[in-house]
Amino acid sequence: MASKFKHGSSMVRNITQLSNDLDQEGENGSVGLATYTVHIPPTPDNQPMEISLERSSSRRAEDQYASSSLFTGGFNQLTRAHLKDKVIESESSHPQMTGAKGSSCAVPGCDGKVMTDERGLDVVPCECDYKICRDCYRDALRVGEGICPGCKEPYNEPEVKSQALPLPPSARINKMERRLSLMKSGTLTRSQTNEFDHAQWLFESKGSYGYGNAMWPKESEPDASSVSGSEWMGGDPNVFNEKQWKPLTRKLSISAAILSPYRLIIFVRLVILVFFLKWRVQNPNDDAIWLWGMSVVCEIWFAFSWVLDQFPKLFPVNRFADLDVLKEKFETPNPTNPTGKSDLPGVDMFVSTADPEKEPPLVTANTILSILAADYPVEKLSCYVSDDGGSLLTFEAMAEAASFANLWVPFCRKHEIEPRNPESYFNLKRDPYKNKVRSDFVRDRRRVKREYDEFKVRINGLPDSIRRRSDAYNASQEIKAMRKHRENGNEEPMENLKIPKATWMADGTHWPGTWTNAAPENSRGDHASIIQVMLKPPSDEPLTGTASDSNALDFTEVDIRLPMLVYVSREKRPGYDHNKKAGAMNALVRASAIMSNGPFILNLDCDHYIYNSQALREGMCFMMDRGGDRLCYVQFPQRFEGIDPNDRYANHNTVFFDVNMRALDGIQGPVYVGTGCLFRRTALYGFDPPRNKEETGWFGRKNKKSSTVASISEAGAEEQSLRNNDIEDEEMMTAFVPKKFGNSSLLVDSIRVAEFQGLPLADHSSIKYGRPPGALTLPRDPLDAATVAEAINVISCWYEDKTEWGLRIGWIYGSVTEDVVTGYRMHNRGWRSIYCVTKRDAFRGTAPINLTDRLHQVLRWATGSVEIFFSRNNALLASSRLKFLQRIAYLNVGIYPFTSIFLIVYCFLPALSLFTDQFIVQSLQVNFLVYLLGITLTLVILAVLEIKWSGIALEEWWRNEQFWLIGGTSAHLAAVLQGLLKVMAGIEISFTLTSKSSGDDENDEYADLYVLKWTSLMIPPITIMMVNLIAIAVAVSRTIYSEDRQWSSLLGGVFFSFWVLAHLYPFAKGLMGRRGRTPTIVFVWSGLISITISLLWVAIDPPSGSSSQIGGSFQFP
Repeated sequence: MASKFKHGSSMVRNITQLSNDLDQEGENGSVGLATYTVHIPPTPDNQPMEISLERSSSRRAEDQYASSSLFTGGFNQLTRAHLKDKVIESESSHPQMTGAKGSSCAVPGCDGKVMTDERGLDVVPCECDYKICRDCYRDALRVGEGICPGCKEPYNEPEVKSQALPLPPSARINKMERRLSLMKSGTLTRSQTNEFDHAQWLFESKGSYGYGNAMWPKESEPDASSVSGSEWMGGDPNVFNEKQWKPLTRKLSISAAILSPYRLIIFVRLVILVFFLKWRVQNPNDDAIWLWGMSVVCEIWFAFSWVLDQFPKLFPVNRFADLDVLKEKFETPNPTNPTGKSDLPGVDMFVSTADPEKEPPLVTANTILSILAADYPVEKLSCYVSDDGGSLLTFEAMAEAASFANLWVPFCRKHEIEPRNPESYFNLKRDPYKNKVRSDFVRDRRRVKREYDEFKVRINGLPDSIRRRSDAYNASQEIKAMRKHRENGNEEPMENLKIPKATWMADGTHWPGTWTNAAPENSRGDHASIIQVMLKPPSDEPLTGTASDSNALDFTEVDIRLPMLVYVSREKRPGYDHNKKAGAMNALVRASAIMSNGPFILNLDCDHYIYNSQALREGMCFMMDRGGDRLCYVQFPQRFEGIDPNDRYANHNTVFFDVNMRALDGIQGPVYVGTGCLFRRTALYGFDPPRNKEETGWFGRKNKKSSTVASISEAGAEEQSLRNNDIEDEEMMTAFVPKKFGNSSLLVDSIRVAEFQGLPLADHSSIKYGRPPGALTLPRDPLDAATVAEAINVISCWYEDKTEWGLRIGWIYGSVTEDVVTGYRMHNRGWRSIYCVTKRDAFRGTAPINLTDRLHQVLRWATGSVEIFFSRNNALLASSRLKFLQRIAYLNVGIYPFTSIFLIVYCFLPALSLFTDQFIVQSLQVNFLVYLLGITLTLVILAVLEIKWSGIALEEWWRNEQFWLIGGTSAHLAAVLQGLLKVMAGIEISFTLTSKSSGDDENDEYADLYVLKWTSLMIPPITIMMVNLIAIAVAVSRTIYSEDRQWSSLLGGVFFSFWVLAHLYPFAKGLMGRRGRTPTIVFVWSGLISITISLLWVAIDPPSGSSSQIGGSFQFP
């Protein structure tokens, strides 16, 4: 069945525009005509009429060509579009899948396939339904003078009865400007024409526009109650403002019975610390002044560090998102949206990966499948995968995932599957049939499980498949070269022939990315830009499955559309600083702005998947609520799978995610932690939040111009951001935009559209700054070759030269923790963020459970914090728009690694006390013991209250305390040394991670926990443990052999040594490996060495008043 020209009832205005056809490899800049339609909603003075709504079939064929081609390009290279019949060796059946073709071409002698649209229907350019492939169609236009081979009549464009739309001052109307005018109901503003702006009058005044027409009937009309939405409005437009407005979110305050004592105890502990430190300074230990001095300095720093960590916890909050209200406002039929089509804004999902050897393609594929199956309007969702390694393995794994999504995604929608990651779902340890009411669920699940097992086999077999295919093609190329060599009669030996060992794609062409055998322009750091649309943009209307044989799943009542899926590998060239993950994310920001331009962006690591299919909706509740236009991002907590039950190394990090982040949510918002974060696109662009009318300085207030995200102007040199005041100032735009965003006009024009689409819904008079209801129910713009070619341009390695990308726009460069810096810059401009804790975990991922891997992870975080401290991103240099407690929190982020210096010294003090028979105080006075008791009790009470309002367990709190000391004595110290060497000497030290390996027992999912991989980071904790153990043995021996046994002094020193050893217990357990596998001789040797050293110490420095003979009167025979 061919796709026909349809007719609609809305008025359209025709715009004919020239567009460069960039997809022809053999031609340079051929020009074609493109027809677009601008929809104008029906109003009392604009009545509908029967006219055509369809774009031309030839244009739709070009759109499908763009979605089925692999685009490459880069620096000093032509942008090329390579049409792909297939991207994987298996067949593709879904209409959106790249390589999916329609019927056979009817031209004699042609074996091509007819292009299909997003619904799987053949695209035929003539009304006679003559089936012709794209190549034959273009030949007919070039050679056959545009005559259809079937009916022998010229190809005609559909006639459009319309009025001419006046062109704006610029001669060229681009896609983004059309999109913005279309969303604003097709009317031009008063600044461009002298006509009345109806949309502005309706949404920014108290007018009653539309009252009395078919949408809003008068109460006197007898059939008013039968009109859709009339009961909701009551016929009177005043009801629109007077009806109770339902918020999308609520702030749930923590009980005062918990929070008030919590704040009181913080104040009490602060007072006790002040008096304790004052007493310590005034009462030195003259017998061991060096011991006293070190301990006092460390205690003062610990008190300062505690203040930085505790004060931002004064205002914790909980939040709740109401999904029912979201559905009612955005997806329920009402007067402004009679059909109930989704009015939610678009979301672009980013998944980043770099190395398929360290990040298995099966894990990445499962993450992609969870995104494609998310419970969000399909036409509003796009997924972009950044492959920073340019690997064919990742490319084909993505294609396999797109093919399997044809079955997996409708299955999830049909049976409401959770989670929608197939690997996690099929490994659930609960009854999968619980609460499933459909009779065909068991049969469907078994079928999908079989298909998934085959899918895993294909994914795991891709490396061998690619290698065998490449070897076969390379051997064929060598044979051809040798034959040609002989035919040419060259006398040069064949051994001198150098034929590159290329990596080949499934269709028999060279892979433009990284080859297995690296070659110039095809290595990990030297390859072209690559964009491949794996899944074409879905149709605007739902597409249900068709009834087929009994072995297939029944999807006749299920929407089988899939979100758009795009593979992106940015260009890399030697001599360019590609800025690692931050550079890859900025490339995705630009490419997505060109191709889909979702006003919101959610980024995920390749090993983090969507665990709650409605997580996007919950995040959108905050963005679309009143005041949501001032939110830069919504951060979700990180949850992890595969962690050992005891969480030996505090991998869950619950104290940070459930205590610190909730507390920051009550100030200016949580920090950005690198994944699971829903961004506002315009906030990433470096704009100020709207309505910043004044700034609060340290010495009062100063006025500031109003700021919206509609223009760009100058700012101060130190905290320059992209102000937004005078969008009509074209000269200013021309001067500043290329310096900040680059030379892509399409990217710059997309900014206004993204800002408008991201505004909250103006559905009540209390919403002063919002967009009209129903503005986002329009269909997505077509994806043509010129658009994808522009996306290739913006991900080239040279594009960021002399721009603000990475400096003030996008992810910020210059730190290994680019996530924290990026979030800090937004807060520093006055934005605020929200912490969204869902009842069901929003996302889940994996975390290293091996001790060495965990230490290197902490090392990277701490190194980034040290870099922040020594950069202009230090919170001490923040603007006055960063709130005071938020400033303290960011200051703590940069300072906490330096605590390791004092922590290591303090961990050695108990051993030094035992060795020297001295203590940090002259004597154990009552004052010292009272202060010590007060500090300990307040710490315990604070821990209990934190557990109460955060919901964490006491064991989790204790595990966090243990790993704080383990990390502080190892990775944090290394990070400080590395940062100091980099700042003072310019020397960069990288601690390389050893190759990953799994445990010997494949049946034990926690086998990696017991694998010991040596690293230099282990030296300080091991030294601390050994010194404290030896000191305890020495002190016990000295006391036993001393005539004047001072047990109180011994107990004091031993207590503090055990305090250190108790915190290092998980570290010691990790060194011992699996229980029962550590040889007994290790413990015997350790005991003998400790006893020998202790006896040797007593012999060298015997106790006072005792004989020099070890053991008193005892003598060996």
